[in-house]
Amino acid sequence: MARKTKIEIKDSYNDCWIYILLLTTLTILLESIKTYEFTFMGTGVSYAILGLPFTYLIANYITKKYDYKKTISAIAISGVISVCFMGIMAFALGKNLILSNVTGEFCGYVVSQFVNLTIYLFILSNTRGSYPLILVNYLFSIIVFCMLYTLIYLNKVIYESYWTSYFLTLGIDSIICIVLTFIDIKIKRGK
Repeated sequence: MARKTKIEIKDSYNDCWIYILLLTTLTILLESIKTYEFTFMGTGVSYAILGLPFTYLIANYITKKYDYKKTISAIAISGVISVCFMGIMAFALGKNLILSNVTGEFCGYVVSQFVNLTIYLFILSNTRGSYPLILVNYLFSIIVFCMLYTLIYLNKVIYESYWTSYFLTLGIDSIICIVLTFIDIKIKRGK
C-alpha cells in the first residue's frame, strides 16, 4: 500500500463571471439598439425586444450551473451597468438623461428578471423542469417586462399602433421563447 505524503487539492475555477459579463453585455446591447426598429405587418417593432428572452436564458443558465446568489449578482450588476451606460451615452451625446427612461427600463428589466428567477427556482425545486412550465415562465417574464415598461411610459398607450406593436412583440418573443426553452431543458444542473 502506497502512502500519500502530499495532499492533493482539486483546483477549481469559477467561471461564473464570464456569464455575468455576457448578461451585462447583452443588456447594454439591448439598450444600444432599442431605438432601431423593423417594420412587421405595418408596425414598428424594436430590435431590442428580440434579445430580451436571451437575457432570461442567460440568467437561468447561471441559476442552473451555479446558484441563485450568482444570478442575483448578475441581475444587479447588469442593471446598474445598464443605467451607467445610459448616463454615459447621454453625456457623450450631449443629451439630457430622462429619469422616466432610466426607471422604465431599469424597473422593467430588474423586476422581470427577479420574477423569472423566483418562478424558475420554484420550477427547479418542485418539478422536473417540464417544457410547458419553463416556456410559461419565459412568457410571463416578458409580459411583466412589457407591463412595467408600459406603466412607466403610459403616454405611449395613446398611440394607434401601440397595441398592435405590443401583441406583435409578445408573438415574436413567444416564438423565440419556444426555441430557448428547448435549449434551457438541455442544460444540466450543477457544475
